Amino acid sequence: MLNRIGLITIITNKLPEMKRFYSVVLDFECIEDLGNYIEFSNHGVRFALTNPEVMYEGTEHPTYREERKGQTFELAFPLPSPEAVGKAYDKITGKGATPIKAPKMMPWGRMTAFFADPDGNIHELYSLREGEEI
Repeated sequence: MLNRIGLITIITNKLPEMKRFYSVVLDFECIEDLGNYIEFSNHGVRFALTNPEVMYEGTEHPTYREERKGQTFELAFPLPSPEAVGKAYDKITGKGATPIKAPKMMPWGRMTAFFADPDGNIHELYSLREGEEI
């Protein structure tokens, strides 16, 4: 029963910047905006942004009030081909994503590129192998 994720929520102190990034730069459609909780349309798992105070109010756990530093998670975006990785990387870095590593064919046979969101989380674009589906 616990082997399925139903929602991924990114907790951030930069909610307006992150909303713009995920909606404008990465083209996620905003389907709910409560000011302090924003949810996007996504195939499969629900995807949202919120601020630490909302999480603190729900759990009363003190770690939600501690400053976070460094990489805390990575989102990986599958693309149908190596060429699609290059095009997507150029598009999103042109729209404001922070470039981290330009597309490169990796030894395991996937074209891979890395970029960062406004919180500094590094995310990945990767090509599917022949026969794999998104």
